[in-house]
Amino acid sequence: RRRRAGLAVAVVIVLALGLYYPIGMLALPSIDDDPGFATPPPPIGASRAVALAAALIEREVDQRHWAANDPFFLPGWMLDDLPNYQMGIVAGLARAIQALAEHAARPRGQARLDGDLDRAVGLLKYPGNVWILDWRSGFGATASSEAQYRAARAALIAYNERVAAKRAAFERRPDALAAVLDAIAADIDTQSALIETRIAESAGNLFDFSADDVFHAAKGRLYAYALFLRELGQDFDRALAEKKAEAAWKRMLAALGEAAALHPWIVINGAPDSMLLPSHLAGLGYAGLRARARVAEAAAALK
Repeated sequence: RRRRAGLAVAVVIVLALGLYYPIGMLALPSIDDDPGFATPPPPIGASRAVALAAALIEREVDQRHWAANDPFFLPGWMLDDLPNYQMGIVAGLARAIQALAEHAARPRGQARLDGDLDRAVGLLKYPGNVWILDWRSGFGATASSEAQYRAARAALIAYNERVAAKRAAFERRPDALAAVLDAIAADIDTQSALIETRIAESAGNLFDFSADDVFHAAKGRLYAYALFLRELGQDFDRALAEKKAEAAWKRMLAALGEAAALHPWIVINGAPDSMLLPSHLAGLGYAGLRARARVAEAAAALK
């Protein structure tokens, strides 16, 4: 009788675990690539792009669920598309904010970066898979990814408040905007190279379980750039008008939006010339390079 009771308990536990992860995964939020995501206008004089970056961090960390650092006993541990997408968003924001800090948030001739923006960039570069306990250092308590990103958001808000109060620099010059675009174009080049390498090494392999990681990390960056540059164009509307670059800017935003909107149900790394299996990586790579060309076109129009 005890053996039967023990067997029944074991069966119940196995069934519970078998349902826990699938149901828990379905209950978690899916990838949010809404192109219309926006934030209320910031204080007069502040940067709309910086406000957008802060709002996007809050959306992924607090309003939804940061899945990249879920430990093994949480359903998010079984996911990989959402975590890579979220980490791609944060990485894209870190690169965009860094470019803004280097070229638009300090007066000409000044070497030191704005303290709040420099702090935000450093915090956004923190790994996205760190939980409150660090498995790699003997289970010691540590700062979680969410805590670091919340601190980065606070630094962005503090910078924007100082810009609105005219106590921080925000140079809305055409050359500053062009330099930000050049930095983003270089990062898109890097992502395209990663996609190219994955295609060259594993195209046609149906069991390539890393192709979706590369795909969603690049998609997250492109989505962050699409939203950030949409708002940055409003920050620099006079610069765009001065250089008659509005049409090039609209083409750039359209290309970025199309690249970020690619969302296959399952990412397949098929051979580029396959008749049966798609090559989603090749599709994203093409869309990304097309967007990169539009970014370069907009930067040239501003110079």
